[in-house]
This record gives sequence, structure tokens and C-alpha cells, in this order.
Amino acid sequence: MIPSPDRRLILASGSEIRAQLLRNAGLAPEIMPARVDEEAIRAALEAEDASPSDLADALAEMKARKISDKHPDGLVLGCDQILDCRRQVFSKPTDLTDARNQIRTLRGQTHRLLSAAVIYEAGKPLWRHVGEVRLTMRDVSDAYIDDYVARNWESIRHTVGCYKLEEEGVRLFSRIDGDYFNVLGLPLIELLTWLGIRGDIAT
Repeated sequence: MIPSPDRRLILASGSEIRAQLLRNAGLAPEIMPARVDEEAIRAALEAEDASPSDLADALAEMKARKISDKHPDGLVLGCDQILDCRRQVFSKPTDLTDARNQIRTLRGQTHRLLSAAVIYEAGKPLWRHVGEVRLTMRDVSDAYIDDYVARNWESIRHTVGCYKLEEEGVRLFSRIDGDYFNVLGLPLIELLTWLGIRGDIAT
């Protein structure tokens, strides 16, 4: 399962998890992280009352477009993930205190992870999808949150919501509804289906 010889697949993200998911699926992405001012873009979109889904989609598109403008011969995959809890959008924690506060806000609640992916070619969008997972967090104690963050800080510091389900973070949850690949930040099944329909990968 590989892209056709005349078709480059470029991942406009520095996420090692996304890159590994693509490699595990038999693809060979080139890694070219897109540098965009995500906080400024989020602030502008939120000022326009954009939905969390639209926010994730817009950020993914901006990343794909930026790299596609420089490499028009490739299929460029831009991605973004948004955590939405009652219309409050979460960012990566700034420090341990912020991480503890994020988990305290999420505990006992059901929140959404929105994983957006956009494909660009020659500066134009070809495909887009926003996957959704709903996660219900246990009403964990303050003591557990403090210990959890202290134990896992180096691993969770770059994650919205401050958890990884493939690690101890799974203990925070009582229910998860949705595709696990979306939790990891990539709607992989939908992407592979589209590539297969186009003939860019063997199916």
C-alpha cells in the first residue's frame, strides 16, 4: 500500500504519532512541519464565533496550504486536533498548574476531540474530514490529579487535555465513543479510503 510513484505524500506536521500511523499503514510520508501562528489564528476565528469543528478544519487547511504552495507536486496533508468541552476550546498546557486545572475542568464531564485533516495539491484543497470522539472522564480526586500530572508531565506536556490513552491517561476515563485513530489526531480510515478511491494507493 504505497502512493503511486509520481505522487508525493507530504505530512505538514511534526507529530511523530501521525507520521508513525501513516508508516504503519504502509505509506512513506515526507515530514515538513508547517509553521503557522496557531494562537493568533484561533483568536481570530473565535472572535468570529467559529465552531470548534470549523476551527480545527481551518487550522488543518492553513498548514496544508502553506506547504502546498512550496511543493505543488505533492499531496500535502495538514492536520489539527481541538478539544472542546462545552464550547470551551483547550490548548496544550503551559505548565504543571495549567495541566492540573485542565483535568479538574474535564473531570466528570464528556468532552469532544475533533481531529481535522485536509489534503492540498498545487495550492488547492482536494479533500477534508473532521473526525469526532466523545470521551467521558471519571470524577477523579484532586490527589490523583496532582500525582498523575507529576508522574506524566514530560509525556503529556504537548497534549491538549493532558492525557494519552496509550499510557496512564486511559485510567482517567469511564467511556470513549469513537474511532481511536481520531484520539491520536488523524482520521486514518477516512484518509486511506479516499486515497484508495483515487487510486493513489493499492486496495
